[in-house]
Amino acid sequence: MITWLSSYPKSGNAWIRTFISSIIFSKDGISNFNNLEKIPQYPMRRHFHNLIENFQNINEIKKNWIISQDKMNLDNKIKFIKTHHVNCKIGTDSFTNLDNTKGVIYIVRDPRNVVTSIKNHFSLNTYEDAKKFIFDDHRWLGFISHKNKIRDNKLPTLISSWSTNYKSWKNMSENFLLIKYEDLLMDPDNEFAKIVKFLSSILNIEFNKNIITEAIKTSSFDNLKKLEKSGLFGESVADTKSDDEKDFFCLAPKNDCKKLLDNRISREIEQKFQNEMKELKYLG
Repeated sequence: MITWLSSYPKSGNAWIRTFISSIIFSKDGISNFNNLEKIPQYPMRRHFHNLIENFQNINEIKKNWIISQDKMNLDNKIKFIKTHHVNCKIGTDSFTNLDNTKGVIYIVRDPRNVVTSIKNHFSLNTYEDAKKFIFDDHRWLGFISHKNKIRDNKLPTLISSWSTNYKSWKNMSENFLLIKYEDLLMDPDNEFAKIVKFLSSILNIEFNKNIITEAIKTSSFDNLKKLEKSGLFGESVADTKSDDEKDFFCLAPKNDCKKLLDNRISREIEQKFQNEMKELKYLG
């Protein structure tokens, strides 16, 4: 069954994947980006092999969400899957269900900081453009390939707005763990310990303490950024306005909306997502 690692884009999913892949798939706990391949993204074309013909046809894709997951779970093995997809229902077709889901780890981040990372990651012109991006309940990714990068294994992915994405996964009541990106920055030891406890509970796994210690140490943001600079991270994105690659682990702790975002856009985000931001204690 699937343990989903779900988030809105630029919320720390890759960071969590690196840690989990280190404690699950390595022998020593040392972070290795090669292990990220063992926590693949969904949906991808290979998940729908022999199920659909047109990989840009939303109707074909949505009718096969559950069927593709049923097919993935035929081996009865534990698996981890990353997704930015909203946990939605389109017509009668649900993105996933409890029959295919062992648990959900959802990583959430203050939308005022998400918007600054979105601008950088997708090479948007202005913070106003990035604000419209995270406000859009009909926001899809995966229809357009990045320049000079082979992205044709991806399928259209409905990420929706920041709030809708969060609420859609929060409402999945069974085996749910919420991780706040800001807590991960402030106290990674505590947040990684939460993840270990959660996985131990739902998967009935006893983790080696030495492996956990090493995974926490080598999964620090600074170390991941260093590994990326060495060319060891295969998920860096191409700059759509140049031939250069953009850093994936970019601003992180330095991404302070108070310094980067003007007051008007901050206020609009706070008004739009007021309920969720209060619930998550991003607002008083």
